[in-house]
Amino acid sequence: MSNRSSINISPSGTLIVVSGPSGAGKTTLVTHVREYFEGLGNPLHFSVSHTTREPRTGEHAGVDYHFVGRDAFLQMANHGEFIEWANVHGHMYGTSVREVEVRLGSGQDVILDIDVQGARQIASNESLKPRSVSVFVFTPSFDELEARIRGRGLNTEEQIQMRLAEARREVEHGIQFYDYVIINDDVEIATDCLKAAIIARKLQSSGAKQTVRELAHRFREDKVG
Repeated sequence: MSNRSSINISPSGTLIVVSGPSGAGKTTLVTHVREYFEGLGNPLHFSVSHTTREPRTGEHAGVDYHFVGRDAFLQMANHGEFIEWANVHGHMYGTSVREVEVRLGSGQDVILDIDVQGARQIASNESLKPRSVSVFVFTPSFDELEARIRGRGLNTEEQIQMRLAEARREVEHGIQFYDYVIINDDVEIATDCLKAAIIARKLQSSGAKQTVRELAHRFREDKVG
């Protein structure tokens, strides 16, 4: 992996939204692309979501999620402290306005691993949409998705059926507003696709355009000089 920074993909205050059903592998892809951009010296800052669910084995507060009670979560939502929030499989999840806006405002790139409900909210946000790129991740088939969910051994049969039903609704009604769709049939290829989507968006950013304008200005000054 290269450890050189590139002017082409420097931080630009871009919000990267990665979502898809539970079991699609989006968290693994996010981890891989963060490692890649970190190696380039252009980190993608991961926004840690708030949730009302209990921590799973191996999860740590403030690292995987901010674990809060339902009343505290609803109070935050009522005060407008989330840029997006949703009830997913009986638990609430939300992304902090403060954390995301401060980073974007300082020119840092932020990546979110959220559900389709949250991605839809960001897509309809007139302030965030121009600064974001959204990617929907799915498996090659519903059979594969079911196999992955069962293979994790984290859910009851009722929960598995609920997640599969929700995934069908997401595919049928959710993908219209995404910029890119990635079928995660091979982790390495899917990771490369996510890298490409992020880089493509960053090459369109105001920061990249400003760099070109500055280069053109210096070129004209050099010729005059």
